[in-house]
Amino acid sequence: MPRHLASFGIGFVAGLRSMTACAALSWAASRGRTRSDWIPSGPLPRGLATAAALAEMAGDKMPFAPDRRIPPSLAARLAIGAVGGAALAGRDISPATGAVAGMAGALAGTRLGRAARGGTTRSGFDLARGLTEDVVAAGLATALVNAAAEGRNAG
Repeated sequence: MPRHLASFGIGFVAGLRSMTACAALSWAASRGRTRSDWIPSGPLPRGLATAAALAEMAGDKMPFAPDRRIPPSLAARLAIGAVGGAALAGRDISPATGAVAGMAGALAGTRLGRAARGGTTRSGFDLARGLTEDVVAAGLATALVNAAAEGRNAG
C-alpha cells in the first residue's frame, strides 16, 4: 500500500470517527506497525482507546451530539489525522508529509462523512446512515492496521 494512502486513510477515519482512529493507531503500534514509539500501545491504552471508540459510536447517534465541523471537533480531527498520518507514513516519505496527508484525509472524512449523514440523527434512516458510517470507519481502520508494514517501530 502506498504510504501516502495509509496516512490519508487514517486521517479519513479520524474525520469519520476520531476515537476509532486513535484506537487503530494504538493497535498498529502494539503490532510494531507505526513509524515510531510515541503512540501508546500497551494493553491499558489500547483498551481505553477501543472503549472510547465504541462510546463515540454510540454517542454519535444521540440527538445532542455536536456537529463534527465545529472548531474544537474539527481541530481535534485534524490533529489526530496529522499524528496518525506521521505514524503510518512509510520510510520513503517524511513524517511531515505523512502528517499533511493525514490532515487532508481528516478534512475529507469530516466533510464527506457529514454530507453522507445529512442534517439529523432522529429517524431510522438517519440511524442506518450513522451505523453505516461506523462500519466504514471501523473497516477502514482495520484494513489500515492490517496493511501497515511490519517492523517500523524503530523510526
